[in-house]
Amino acid sequence: MAVVTMKSLLESGVHFGHQVKRWDPRMKKYIFAERNGIHIIDLQKTIQAIKDAYEAVRKTVASGKTVLFVGTKKQAQQAIQKEADRCGMFYVNNRWLGGMLTNFVTIKKSLLRLKKLEKMEVDGTFENLTKKEIASLGKERAKLQKNLGGIKEMKELPGILFIIDTRKEGIAVTEAQRMGIPIVAVVDTNCNPEGINYPIPGNDDAIRAITLFTQIVANAVVEADNEVGLKIITLGEEDESMEDIMTDVSKKEEDPEIDIESYATAAVEVPVQEVPAEAAEDDDGLPVDVDKLYDDAQ
Repeated sequence: MAVVTMKSLLESGVHFGHQVKRWDPRMKKYIFAERNGIHIIDLQKTIQAIKDAYEAVRKTVASGKTVLFVGTKKQAQQAIQKEADRCGMFYVNNRWLGGMLTNFVTIKKSLLRLKKLEKMEVDGTFENLTKKEIASLGKERAKLQKNLGGIKEMKELPGILFIIDTRKEGIAVTEAQRMGIPIVAVVDTNCNPEGINYPIPGNDDAIRAITLFTQIVANAVVEADNEVGLKIITLGEEDESMEDIMTDVSKKEEDPEIDIESYATAAVEVPVQEVPAEAAEDDDGLPVDVDKLYDDAQ
């Protein structure tokens, strides 16, 4: 099954770049032509880049690591949140706070504070506070939820980043490079593809194009999760079958061995006992006198 088709890329407008005067010369190898003052992206290279990125994300998730979706521009916010929730991964779609990766210890404290505020709201602690204190805590919780809600359950650094628009998310790119985290990013004709592990040349401004790229990455995560689930099921079935085999073997070992030939011989060769002459005469079919036997016994 193909990861993506040329038709879907064309329909989503992935091939439209920026104006010629706004281009980055380092994107030259990904540009196919120029039309009406706009650069056209080579979709053949885009498809190959998508396949490489798809495989990288799938392997990362299959190894037990997580993916962080990053897209804070208005066109990407909804798609990033929707697809990250669909595949059960983390996302940042409002604002990238400096130090989210390089200073994750401090970010963890903010996450704990957010969870504490949510717990206070549920367990009835707010009932013992004044209206002003409740309003203040509510604003704090809303602010934390807005910026950190997508990574609330993230316990450690992600295994790979997926970024929409590397120009806008320059801080995220720099932090990921410093921490040695691989980056999958959509790069338009005005972006710098250098330093990106898996650059995907394409339109990073159209909502349909952004949605398509995000869906592809989410599909890679879902596929990896399904593979892990199938491996667990297969291993479980193999263990059960091995247990059944071992049980049958142990039962067979407990059963006594029977030699069929000796058993047949023993059944045929019945030992013949000598019968007394008197008994033999009686066995000839003649009637036995019971009174006589009784008298003899006396």
